Amino acid sequence: MSKESKNAIEAALYIVPTPIGNLEDITLRSLRILKEVDIIACEDTRRMGQLLKHYGIQTKRLESYYEQNELIKSEFLIEQIRHGFSVALTSDAGTPGLSDPGFRIISKARENNIKIIPLPGATSIIPALVGSGFSINKFKFVGFPPHKKGRQTFLSNLINETSVIVILESPNRIIKLLNELSNIFENKRKICLARELTKIYEEFIIGFPDELILKLSKKENLKGEFVVVIDNEG
Repeated sequence: MSKESKNAIEAALYIVPTPIGNLEDITLRSLRILKEVDIIACEDTRRMGQLLKHYGIQTKRLESYYEQNELIKSEFLIEQIRHGFSVALTSDAGTPGLSDPGFRIISKARENNIKIIPLPGATSIIPALVGSGFSINKFKFVGFPPHKKGRQTFLSNLINETSVIVILESPNRIIKLLNELSNIFENKRKICLARELTKIYEEFIIGFPDELILKLSKKENLKGEFVVVIDNEG
């Protein structure tokens, strides 16, 4: 049975970025969409519940949507939109589909001629690029390196790249990555490590790979995802 939405917004798939750290990093438009949609698809319903509570948004119909159930939930959510419900797709932090679950339902929506409305908003990539101080005429975002299979190919493809490069890495693998980048670029390219972006302990560490390894080795309990910005000048 189709549904006549009581809200002003239309039945569509809304791509809604959420804060990556500081809860104030969310747009007024995103808050309005979260308030008005029928369903919010999110990686962690408890985390989304906390965000909604912080902004005084009444409890919505929350549906878990994460990497392991993405295929099944994509079909379900598309059907909900077909029946007249509006759906907001979110991730735990940042923009869905950008190194986070989301591309499958977006592709499925395209295949079914369902309207997709992507909202601008929080991302760690742009603050890291701007905060690096590097000259950014163009950049290439390559996401997380593979852990094992395909890692060497991934890294070797960076050697001849002429753009500023942006990589994401976890705290427990950042030293390994820096060692690999030191070998690839012969420790001649500066790197900016941005972590804990928009949070209290936000930090930018800039230097050549060997310098960064030394600095990080002196720190204990590294936390927070790293955005690794590699300068294109050596």
